[in-house]
Amino acid sequence: MAISAMNHFTVLTDDVPRTVHFYCNLLGLADGVRPDLGFPGAWLYAGDAAILHIVGGQAREKLKPGVIDHMAFSAKGLSETLAMLITYNIEHTCRRQTGTGIWQVFLFDPNGARVELDFSPDEVQTRK
Repeated sequence: MAISAMNHFTVLTDDVPRTVHFYCNLLGLADGVRPDLGFPGAWLYAGDAAILHIVGGQAREKLKPGVIDHMAFSAKGLSETLAMLITYNIEHTCRRQTGTGIWQVFLFDPNGARVELDFSPDEVQTRK
């Protein structure tokens, strides 16, 4: 597997409109297209790239200031990656994103940081 780019970061919030306002009005991102993922949120864009995902529906007491929920990378080699994760006994989840068909593989790094690897919808999943 080879990482090809940073995909996006996700921020958890109990106030989606306020968070969108902050990132758009103060930092210059643009509110853009987001598939219906079944929970409140927004995707904020820099040019054509949705680089910040905002996830709402969290209670204020569940939010931890300064903590990034997860980091996501665009990647290639879905089947090889899944085989490697199994070989090294790394717990992971693989699913297809609703609407886009992107393959998402979620796992944790050795420090407990959540990592998302995003693969093209054209890739073939030969392992689960």
